Amino acid sequence: MVERDGCNSSLKALRVLRVSLVDELEGRIDSLLEILVSREVFTRDDREEVLCHLGPRARVREVLDILQCKGNEAADIFLSISSDHQQEAQIHPKEGNADPPQSVEYKKVQQKHKDVIKRRSESMLFYNTRHGEKILFSEHYVNLLLADGHQGLDMKRHEVLTFGQKRLSLQQKSAVQRKITPGELFLSTNGKHPVKKVLVSGVAGIGKTILVQKMLFDFGGNRDHLGFDFIIHMTFRDLNLIDKPTNFRELVLRKNRHLAKELDNILENDHKLLIILDGFDEFRHYRTCDVDTFVTEPDEDAEVVEVLGSLMQGELLPNASIMLTSRPAAINHIPVGCIDRFVLISGFSLTEVQDFFLRYFQDSATADRMFAVVSANELMLTLCYIPAFCYIVCCILQESKDLCGESPKTMTDIYVQYLVALLRSHTQARAQTFCQGQKEGLSKVVLKLGRLAFLKLMEHQTLFYSSDKDVAELEGCILVSTFLDKTVAQEPGCTEEVYSFAHLTVQEFFAAVYCAVTDHPLPEALQQTTSPGEGSSGGHLDLFHRFLSGILAERNANLLSRQVGLSCNKEKVDSYRQRIIKELTMLCESGAPILNHLHCLFEQQDPSLALSVEPKTLQVNVSDETLSQMDYNAIKYFLNLTKGEILELDLTGTGVSCEALRDIQPLLLRCNRLWLGENILGMDAALVIADVLQVSEHLQQLGIGWTDIGDDELLALSGAIRANKKLEELWMEGNRVSYRGLLSLSDLTPYPLKKIVAIWNDLADTDPDSFCTQESITVSFTDDGIWEGWGEWVFKRCEVSSNDKLVTVLHKVCNISVHCLEGQWASNFYKQLLQLIKQRIEICTEDDMLRKLEKFETILSF
Repeated sequence: MVERDGCNSSLKALRVLRVSLVDELEGRIDSLLEILVSREVFTRDDREEVLCHLGPRARVREVLDILQCKGNEAADIFLSISSDHQQEAQIHPKEGNADPPQSVEYKKVQQKHKDVIKRRSESMLFYNTRHGEKILFSEHYVNLLLADGHQGLDMKRHEVLTFGQKRLSLQQKSAVQRKITPGELFLSTNGKHPVKKVLVSGVAGIGKTILVQKMLFDFGGNRDHLGFDFIIHMTFRDLNLIDKPTNFRELVLRKNRHLAKELDNILENDHKLLIILDGFDEFRHYRTCDVDTFVTEPDEDAEVVEVLGSLMQGELLPNASIMLTSRPAAINHIPVGCIDRFVLISGFSLTEVQDFFLRYFQDSATADRMFAVVSANELMLTLCYIPAFCYIVCCILQESKDLCGESPKTMTDIYVQYLVALLRSHTQARAQTFCQGQKEGLSKVVLKLGRLAFLKLMEHQTLFYSSDKDVAELEGCILVSTFLDKTVAQEPGCTEEVYSFAHLTVQEFFAAVYCAVTDHPLPEALQQTTSPGEGSSGGHLDLFHRFLSGILAERNANLLSRQVGLSCNKEKVDSYRQRIIKELTMLCESGAPILNHLHCLFEQQDPSLALSVEPKTLQVNVSDETLSQMDYNAIKYFLNLTKGEILELDLTGTGVSCEALRDIQPLLLRCNRLWLGENILGMDAALVIADVLQVSEHLQQLGIGWTDIGDDELLALSGAIRANKKLEELWMEGNRVSYRGLLSLSDLTPYPLKKIVAIWNDLADTDPDSFCTQESITVSFTDDGIWEGWGEWVFKRCEVSSNDKLVTVLHKVCNISVHCLEGQWASNFYKQLLQLIKQRIEICTEDDMLRKLEKFETILSF
């Protein structure tokens, strides 16, 4: 029985140990149920309610749910009964628990299966291979970084735009999150819990399917580090074709008829079975896999989503190992409570990017020269870590010498050149422009591809089946194979071709081209929000909108017209420019999130457009976005073209570094209000801020809360404030400032500093009354109305924070004294915080994080 030390009650023990209890008790739940009835813990009606559930694991869950309603005494009896029952089982174990020796036939089928798997996986059609050319799998290598806990990407932004920051974060944590090999995926990291279900996520084109093929290749080549007798590989592209009830046995035999004779033995020994489910984000039913109707037997017929949902949640073949692959956009729909390990694919390393260039250009001098071009372009280099995008860049570089005289500055520049490069390569025309007849034919095909891309993008679809009427319209177009990848999905009695663009961003680009050069109106999702690509769409259309802006820019519109014969709709160009001006003006005046609009402006590369934005007040809010150099470039582009004072610049929670602050220092000198909270600011960053404070004629309010600054950093700032005497408000809550640090500010109040907020610092041993004479300095709460609104803002920040960030905040806000609760609003704030912690505990799947949250629950439960 799992130990329940540290749990304050039996009910809490049931909640904390729920997952392990389901694993332990599924084999003896029926006998335990009878004991519960005989001990009058359960009624007969309770027993009937439990028995209505199909499968032992579902019955255990129902028992645990009923116990939660019966109280602590019933839970205590249950834990005692289950513990005694387990001890008896250990004293009198069932015979035959050891793995029986396998038959000769079983081993023959196993070797046959390995031969089949090896044949299917030993080669791959790589990005830069010519038609029919194959590359051995042994020549490819995929980097993986082990990620602790749920590493779903922040879906406020487009996954490709978030990729660079997430990859950098993983590299910085590499001491803890070490690189792993495919063979280590199912090895326990702490030796306590077996790893049975692994989720591998990564952005489009990063190499998830390549990783799967690598594992199959190793298995087929008798590399026994995986330790499985059999691996069953299924793709969601194939599973999408199943439109009638099926069962797991049928799913296995669809492409593995050679397993039929021994399939019963294979499924009986499910602890030696690995099932790989590739491409969860491509599953038509991915939003409904968290099923509550379970299948428990391999021969039990059900809808395919119920079979797969039962498999993921351990109701079907509970001892089998499962590996899922998915893009980040879909992983929130996976029942995460059943996942034992989350792994993020980080793509190419810098060395592998160089190797890819050498493989593509097949000449070391040319490869080195082209790599130098990419290294000088931060945008292109960041995206080259994605293998599929690395190919796109190589295509551009091969043709770029004839396309334009300068390196691409924007995402749209890159993709326009990619389109023209592939069209030129396809037609094998090396003249400055295509002939008129060619351009007319090409433009029609590009528009058909664009229409398909646009319609499916609006429906969140990246796969297109040949039975789809929109795909049928492309039949006979010889250019289709240039931009669309084709695979064949097979079902008994049904074979269908499945198409997808070479990369998700290529689909978004073609969709933007279609929208720009036709009379089709902008999609409703953009028209309904004041911030294109932001809001409820989770960044789904961010890149589409940026591409649209870049294509409607004069330089790219001219290139498309000259090279492809596509002309942008002039009315749409004019209306779009007016829209950008109007919305940027409104966002600057309101202080609403503005980053994606700044990128759209940057894609235009038209200074006159930025100069036309004339807001009454200039407020730039880019908070809660982990900013990359690309983001800073867009911010600088706009603000450098504007004049005068910046009323507010909000960089809260952006991960801003000392280098970034130094880069935008000229902009900081123009700020009236500057918010830098929730970023880790060391002494170097404090010195940059001090330089700004010392010379700025505008800065009156500075926010540096939750930045981990201490007395030394504050001393540096206080000297600068003393020299210039312009700053009026300093917000520095949640830091490491002590009484000594606060004293350095005492001579600066009430002039120039009218307000200093130092709540939640290292002042536990300081009597708040000692600051009574310093009315400008606040170290504890009051009944002042300002704090109630501020507390609501802090709580909202906690609600949207990850567990890691929440724990960081809790370390400060839970270090409280009775003085903090004198105001009614403060009491309400901590009650709300306690409820939030309890909610997080209910859904937390990480043991270490669970312990931390429970610690703070105990502190606040006074």
